[in-house]
Amino acid sequence: MQKINKICCIGAGYVGGPTMSVIANKCPDIQVTVVDINADRIAQWNTEDLDQLPIYEPGLKEIVGESRGKNLFFSTEVDKAIDEAQMIFISVNTPTKTYGKGKGQAADLKYVELCARNIAQVATTDKIVVEKSTLPVRTAQAIKSILDNSGSEVNFEILSNPEFLAEGTAIDDLLHADRVLIGGNDTPEGQAAKDALSAVYENWLPKERILQTNVWSSELSKLVANAFLAQRVSSINSISALCEKTDANIAEISRAIGFDSRIGPKFLNASVGFGGSCFQKDILNLVYIARSFGLPEVADYWEQVIIMNDYQKRRFAEQMIQTLYNTISGKKIVLLGWAFKKDTNDTRESAAIYVADALLEERAELVVYDPKVNAERIYADLDYLNTRSPEENRKLLTVATDPMEMVQDAHAVAILTEWDAFKDYDWTAIYDKMLKPAFVFDGRRILGTKQMNDIGFNYYKIGES
Repeated sequence: MQKINKICCIGAGYVGGPTMSVIANKCPDIQVTVVDINADRIAQWNTEDLDQLPIYEPGLKEIVGESRGKNLFFSTEVDKAIDEAQMIFISVNTPTKTYGKGKGQAADLKYVELCARNIAQVATTDKIVVEKSTLPVRTAQAIKSILDNSGSEVNFEILSNPEFLAEGTAIDDLLHADRVLIGGNDTPEGQAAKDALSAVYENWLPKERILQTNVWSSELSKLVANAFLAQRVSSINSISALCEKTDANIAEISRAIGFDSRIGPKFLNASVGFGGSCFQKDILNLVYIARSFGLPEVADYWEQVIIMNDYQKRRFAEQMIQTLYNTISGKKIVLLGWAFKKDTNDTRESAAIYVADALLEERAELVVYDPKVNAERIYADLDYLNTRSPEENRKLLTVATDPMEMVQDAHAVAILTEWDAFKDYDWTAIYDKMLKPAFVFDGRRILGTKQMNDIGFNYYKIGES
């Protein structure tokens, strides 16, 4: 089995940066180089102030601080890192296509293909190439075809090693992974490559948690895992709508069914809807694959998960508008949270973006606060929707830095990210600053009904009215 002592990762984003940082930290005899063509991002990874890393994850700055400059490096010298490495991880963005065949569902693989062509052009020695990005089934075959037809004598083995990280707990997920999945060819060379990558993870994980499969099973497992998790979120959210029409309490229902050992309690909290870079993208990819193989019933089943999620976000905004007497023009509404979940600065597909967009369409005056998301990112998210001009977005929405001052004379507050800090706010003081009647919409189940009623709120949240 080949002993790996130099690893290169192409892509310094939410997957590549944390994953390689942990590998370097746990494998001090392996030199790990993370490369990216985005010089600003690499500069952020190399900043002396570890609080200014481009990604916020609990525990990340400590891991980076221990290893950076020793055996962990961040660089824009892509070709040099590729040439020197024995194992190359591809961890670039795979967004949903916005054009052509598969538009709105299929994964856009142009960045993956560019990586493969770059590797083929630069490599002068045999390489193990590892898919780390979330990719559709049979992408490995396409990568191998590009590499094998490069005209060189270099041999490439392609592995699929999907990530199962939850943002906000990514470092813990890496350090104490439930499982690591490694897919590859069932040939002597493929097996040797799988064993080489397994040996890297065995530096800190029990061997029994490292599962080897064929490459197709590995690629599909990632999509299916995210689809199942998202399905649970949409399922409980669909029941929250029913609860609002009855005397049922969604929190009590979630607790009751969560005690069933066959179901379990995770991913059963009613909310504004799921966000993030993976759930929606992976389900849409699964829908596209099912349709492309002539399985419309399978495609329709999984597409309903996305439809329910969109409905929940829309329903939450509509509930706010109706509660505020069906007119919010000129009314000051405070949004607490912009990241799609707590303990991350990632805003991709965050429910807050779409709730804010709906409220701005009604000409509400929004004030937003998130402890880890800056104003530049918030405005960029709204501008990307192209619903209004950038000038209108900046006129109607203000980004605040003092969450207590922002509630002065507010008509309503909506909690859209479950940051722990929001639980500790002095809600009595907040209530005193707001216009009466004051409304709080708790989309992320931060505050209990009794707590709100004790201080006199007209209190609404999904699942209760």
